[in-house]
Amino acid sequence: MLSIARNALRPALTRMFVARSASLHTLPELPYAYNALEPHISEQIMKLHHTKHHQAYVNGLNAAEEAYAKSTSTKEKIALQSALKFNGGGHINHSLFWKNLSPANESGGKLSEGPLKDALERDFRSVDDFKKRFNAATAAIQGSGWGWLGYNPATEKLEIVTTPNQDPLISHVPIIGIDIWEHAFYLQYYNVKADYLNAIWNVVNFTEAEHRFLEATQ
Repeated sequence: MLSIARNALRPALTRMFVARSASLHTLPELPYAYNALEPHISEQIMKLHHTKHHQAYVNGLNAAEEAYAKSTSTKEKIALQSALKFNGGGHINHSLFWKNLSPANESGGKLSEGPLKDALERDFRSVDDFKKRFNAATAAIQGSGWGWLGYNPATEKLEIVTTPNQDPLISHVPIIGIDIWEHAFYLQYYNVKADYLNAIWNVVNFTEAEHRFLEATQ
């Protein structure tokens, strides 16, 4: 009888395990090699940033979601909100950030004539003026955070926005996001944010950015 019960339970337990495994967040693979963005972003930074920092957000998000699902206490669930926001935002932001970048000998730094360039010139007068304003706003972030080019559905314009810590961009549709946490640049650029921000435009994937922009404006 016990053997029959075990056999009956086994499929159900297997389904539960598979369902839980499928729901776990995982670290996305980079669409390029760790050294592909050199000399603008070093291999050492990319490897640490991806395998250590992003992985930590993935682990933290899975742990927070598991704790939330198991909890029967409203107080505990409220206490978990900060971990969910921080690690969930870190995972969302970095997953977007990797796609935001491309080697300079591929799509990196190349903004072709098209809808995105037209919109940047409409909303910021020129692409160079946009980059200057974006860099100034992002460098001015106190502590850690993100600089964003976002599309505002209400105004139907591109706007520069910043978010603190790992807060994801919710008020706008993210088109380009730049990580200004020290782990993104310190090993190469030390505390000179301006040099990092100037260099990263050489590997910004404007093709991906235009794809997001077109999706947002449809």
